[in-house]
Amino acid sequence: MTTNTEVKKLKLTFCGGAGSVTGANFLIEEADEKGEVSLDGTKILVDCGMEQGEADAYERNRKKFMYNPSSIQFLIITHAHADHIGLVPKLVRDGFRGVIYSTPETQKLSELMLEDSLKILTQESIRHRETPLYQPEDVAMTLSLWKSIPYHTATEIAPGFSVYLKNSGHVLGSAMVEMTYNKKKIVFTGDLGNSPSPILKDTEKITDADYLLMESVYGDRNHESQDERLTKLEDVIEETARNKSVLVIPSFSLEKTQVIISQLNSLVEAGRVPLMPVFIDSPLAIRITDVYKQFPEDFNDATKDSIKRGDDIFNFPKLHYTERSEQSIAIKNVPGPKIVIAGSGMSTGGRIQHHEINYLGDPNNILLLIGYQAAGTLGRVIQDGEKKVNILGHDVNIKAKIEYISGYSSHKDSDHLFSFVEDTADKVQKVFVVMGETKSALFLVQRLRDYLGLEAFHPEEGESVVLDF
Repeated sequence: MTTNTEVKKLKLTFCGGAGSVTGANFLIEEADEKGEVSLDGTKILVDCGMEQGEADAYERNRKKFMYNPSSIQFLIITHAHADHIGLVPKLVRDGFRGVIYSTPETQKLSELMLEDSLKILTQESIRHRETPLYQPEDVAMTLSLWKSIPYHTATEIAPGFSVYLKNSGHVLGSAMVEMTYNKKKIVFTGDLGNSPSPILKDTEKITDADYLLMESVYGDRNHESQDERLTKLEDVIEETARNKSVLVIPSFSLEKTQVIISQLNSLVEAGRVPLMPVFIDSPLAIRITDVYKQFPEDFNDATKDSIKRGDDIFNFPKLHYTERSEQSIAIKNVPGPKIVIAGSGMSTGGRIQHHEINYLGDPNNILLLIGYQAAGTLGRVIQDGEKKVNILGHDVNIKAKIEYISGYSSHKDSDHLFSFVEDTADKVQKVFVVMGETKSALFLVQRLRDYLGLEAFHPEEGESVVLDF
């Protein structure tokens, strides 16, 4: 192994997540004084995510990695969303046998998420008449390679390389990766949470990064305030009650569903909305909610106080967890008013599509979008105003009212991304803005240049930079 005294540089390659929101995959390699990769040096990946939403996502997920998976010694995972972990079993199938690190929470959630991804990929492969990206044995091998690092625990993973995980406040267990090498620090933010969260602790500050690689999903726009988003949610529920209709909410199983349940719990307990049946129609979301209950230490003080007072934040009158398929089908027989929350969050699959077929044709019903809708997804098409869509072979005329609340996004908005960087502006040498649509990323890049005087860049996929360490 090349020693610290011989190596003064690291090569960073943007293997995925550059120019797009999804598919996060970043490679760090030791390099010599000329910037050439050291053959016997350490190679570390941060995240290995799946492309989602785009028309060519299926083909892109099947392409070869830009590196030899068997040469990678370490993989660090920021959090358990599929666009950060979805291709890890493929990496293993293609030869990776190194160590996978994450927080304990992410390790536990990833087991559920990868099991779900395997089902979806198997269904996709049948439609395309191809073999799946990976098999159950690849998922099993992946989980066997996994080790956990608690927050705030400095861990030397290789000679000269130390990793320290800070809470990003995005989802349960989500972490920013502080990687120290030759006394300099590069920080990978993963996804940054929209703090303050209704449930989780706030994003921690970064003040001493030499290099920063950060997300930019909402780099060019801001969310509503907390009060405004809760008022909007209250308003659509009251409208649903008045019309005796159906409120349909596509929701991500990880974090978004738990946040909405907790917000509904608050509204119901405060008597701010009429009681009506609420269905959590996602087996994955139900299992993930059970994991949330196992880590109350990750909740913010207000949530902890509520729990101490005896409040079950994930339960309230007329809330139904419908795990079995026959329970899901029976929802249609329940008269309105009612609320149906189901995955997927961008309407790209899952049970939500069946509810959209059932309910989008009625002008009394409401479809509430509460998260980012990637370009090319059904959710984005609907958000952009399309009045006729095809869902699972059914032509659906969209007559339902479409509402959107960006404030329930689990991502920081433009102003808060800027403030996050501002905390380390005196130290940071370069900022790499990734994991966002190009328009969003470039807006943030220009803002960081203009107002903080930073060297900020929006790299392209496959691009590499050599960093001084």
